[in-house]
Amino acid sequence: MAIKATIYKAHLQIADMDRNVYGDHLLTLPLQPSETEERLMARLLAFALNVPADEHQGALLLARGMADADEPDLWQKDLSDQLLHWVEVGQPEERRLAKACGRARRVTLYCYSNSAPIWYAGIANKISRLRNLDIWQLPSEQSQALAAMAQRSMQLQVSIQDGHVYVSDGKHTVEVLPQALWRGGD
Repeated sequence: MAIKATIYKAHLQIADMDRNVYGDHLLTLPLQPSETEERLMARLLAFALNVPADEHQGALLLARGMADADEPDLWQKDLSDQLLHWVEVGQPEERRLAKACGRARRVTLYCYSNSAPIWYAGIANKISRLRNLDIWQLPSEQSQALAAMAQRSMQLQVSIQDGHVYVSDGKHTVEVLPQALWRGGD
């Protein structure tokens, strides 16, 4: 019998001054048996960093990610089901990134572990043609501090200003400074 995912619930209050995005979001996040809380919190942060100001072009939704190889962790589809934004967390192979770039107008990847620079060095030359891809690294100590905040039921405030991300659970605050590794449009 397969082990089932553990369900986490998060109430996010987002104040993103950089993009003028404000709102409350209730999320149900399955933690797959092969997934860590660090990855779960990286997905949560990726949601906060990419949620659109409104849903006129579709909402950013949790996809099946690890449970389905053909889906990202998050995606935004417009009302005609066109894939606008593919958001991935981790260190996927170059083929997966190329496939995502072919399917979506925009692809954003967040990598978060100590091995991210080594992984990136291995694919940097292979992704040079992927112009709709952005890759961000969450510093390891910061993503681990986020993982320490993980609870089955969470109320988090996420404030973003001048590229600085502050995540607070009311008792602790973690500052995250995502670092751009690759900006395909630049």
